[in-house]
Formats: sequence, structure tokens, C-alpha cells
Amino acid sequence: MCNLYRMTAPREAVAALFGAEPGVPVNFAEEVYPGYPGLVVADGALRSMTWGFPLVLKSRKTGQPLKPKPVNNAREDKLHTAFWRDSFENRRCLVPVSAWAEADGEKGRMTRTWFAPRDAGPFAVAGIWRDTDAWGQAYSMVMVDGCPQMAGVNDRMPTILARRDWRRWLQGTPAQAFALCRTWAGPLAVERTRQPWARARSGTLL
Repeated sequence: MCNLYRMTAPREAVAALFGAEPGVPVNFAEEVYPGYPGLVVADGALRSMTWGFPLVLKSRKTGQPLKPKPVNNAREDKLHTAFWRDSFENRRCLVPVSAWAEADGEKGRMTRTWFAPRDAGPFAVAGIWRDTDAWGQAYSMVMVDGCPQMAGVNDRMPTILARRDWRRWLQGTPAQAFALCRTWAGPLAVERTRQPWARARSGTLL
């Protein structure tokens, strides 16, 4: 699953690429972690939302609610379950991404490996969003089976949308949108680094 991605293009350039209203200026980091703000395209405008739907669990000891946990990835085969259904059917968005990272290597010594469609520049990942009491507007990425280039690193990857499919994801019927939840067939650029993965903040996949 994806627990870290980067968006390095300026907000104005992202708005122009996606044909979206730039909205009000917002601060966002180039590296986005679960539970922190990221940019999404929703309802024709760029918005800043928290990455991850809040999942509130209760303490086994006290029975009191714990701090919400960000559920930042949604499996495509779970989109019709109660946790995701309403957002998938009524509030789909595009998540602008420059590259996403996966943990690579031996346990305890994992490093960051970055993936992106080759020569794509900023690209769109399928997302869904909703209003939350805990964090305001929040979004999650839709995950599908990983492609062969990710073998040995992760068996899941973000749903990358071709530009011709952006409008269908945003405005199509649920059935039309679900048909777009498929593994990316194009080549990926792979950047292996020595950066420790431990710096990344973990999220949750449902």
C-alpha cells in the first residue's frame, strides 16, 4: 500500500494541468504522509484535505475512544462496503502525484523506492473523499493489484488514471468508475534510494 507520496509541482501548475480552479492558497509539503494535508481535485477545484479517513477505535483497557487513525488507502474490492460506499458513489476526486514510495529491502533496513509512470510528470491517482468530524475534509487513494515492476516490493499500487479517464472517474456512474480500477499497464520509472523508510509515517489499508 502507499504510505508516502510526493507532489513537487507548484499549485498553479497543478490547477492548470487538471483544468481546476486554483482555490485559496494553502500550505502543503512536497512529501505527503497519512494524517497530513495533500492537494486533491474535487468539484472542479483544487482543495487541501487530510490524507486518510479517520478510523476511531476504542481502548481495550478503558473502553474510551482512541486518537483517530488515518485510513489512507482503499482496496478496489472493498469500495462497495459500508466504510467506503457512499464516498465512492458520490464523492470521487483526483489526487495529483509526482511519485509514490514503497518500503524496499530487508526488515529493519528498509529504504525508500519511488515509482511513477515513465515521463508522465504529475499524474492522477483515483481518490474518494468525505467530510469528517475529526479532520474536516479527508481523502483516500484507491489501491489495485501491483504491476510486474513492483514484484518483490509490494503487491498493491495506486490506481493511476490516464488523462482520458479523469472525467469519467469524476463524473461517471459508479459502474463506469469501478471499471477504471485496474493495474497500470504502462512502464514505470523506478528510483531506488538510500533514504531510510523508518522516517515515513504509517497509515492503514481497508
